[in-house]
Amino acid sequence: MFVRKFTLRDFRSWDAIALEPGPGVTLFVGPNGHGKTNLLEALGYLSSLSSHRVSTDAPLIRAGATQAQIGAAVVNDGRELAIDLEINDGRANRARMNGSPVRRPREILGVLRSVLFAPEDLSMVRGDPGDRRRYLDELLCSRLPRMAAVKADYEKVLRQRSALLKTAGGALRRGTRSTDGASALATLDVWDGHLAAHGAELLAGRLRLVAELGPHVASSYRGIAPESRPAAIRYRSSLGDSMPPELVDPDHHWIRDDVELLEASFLNELAVSRQREIDRGVCLVGPHRDDLELHLGDQPAKGFASHGESWSFALSLRLAAFALLRADGADPVLMLDDVFAELDRTRRTALAAVAADAEQVLITAAVAEDVPAELDARRFGIEAVSTAAGRISRLV
Repeated sequence: MFVRKFTLRDFRSWDAIALEPGPGVTLFVGPNGHGKTNLLEALGYLSSLSSHRVSTDAPLIRAGATQAQIGAAVVNDGRELAIDLEINDGRANRARMNGSPVRRPREILGVLRSVLFAPEDLSMVRGDPGDRRRYLDELLCSRLPRMAAVKADYEKVLRQRSALLKTAGGALRRGTRSTDGASALATLDVWDGHLAAHGAELLAGRLRLVAELGPHVASSYRGIAPESRPAAIRYRSSLGDSMPPELVDPDHHWIRDDVELLEASFLNELAVSRQREIDRGVCLVGPHRDDLELHLGDQPAKGFASHGESWSFALSLRLAAFALLRADGADPVLMLDDVFAELDRTRRTALAAVAADAEQVLITAAVAEDVPAELDARRFGIEAVSTAAGRISRLV
């Protein structure tokens, strides 16, 4: 898989750009803060419908504009598809495939598969569980685009159920039996069923993914840091004792009945936790409370890994994602955002070996010499200039 053509309009610091990177290695070189990362961020957004840098869309639209546009012609196994995305300020985003509008932007998921390694990835090791859940869900939706709809449905139900818990809890704390409080309690069972149905499917997808991903993480980490302790990942579910133990076995062979078993376990745990949830006014059970545990030997990586080990683990997670997507039948586009400068010689060599074998690699660097010489790259210079419309990035 590779991006044959790539266009931007009013995205971050770019007012307009059209590039034809093609297969092989493409290097974007320029000072920090001049717009290199914005190019990879845009392609990453087109691939996952999210940014690795911000959680909202507003910062992606260039100052003074009301809309940003990203487009790409993606070649996969000889077949080319064009996808376009409009990111709107204050309105729903819109997408097109081969020029025809699609009902929802998530329908373009899977056309462009990419793996982006960036300095922000250190948060997957040192940060909150949300960073690791996001890593899993982006990879899950890239492999199985239909899971984006499952996740969206789950999050919609979660918001509704959380609002009901706050209403019910507030009424009980006031010692009243208000109409709103009674209604919330009466309808919680209905929303429990919806939450369990969507949550079980999302949880099953994550568990299967972690089982497949685990050997790739261990292998990647061993190649990057052979003298370090072995790396491993484990999924920790908020279902607790309600989780059937056989479903967390990496060798478990999944069948449809397992999803139904998870749904029943989910409902059981919701029943057990009902009073605590009402007391606190939050939903304490579900994939939104889960974590991907990262281990080095017998210890958790978070809090125990050195700086170098943390970088190695973050890199291993991305290389494992690349290996898993490649095993599905097509190389994803590999994007490396100013990371060679952060790595020592061993890690640079390991990353360069993967990049040299990928179909398409896009790299940013402040200094070209940071990129290993064995990566024979087509080079573009980037600079930012001040104009009447503000600071604009351009190719040089």
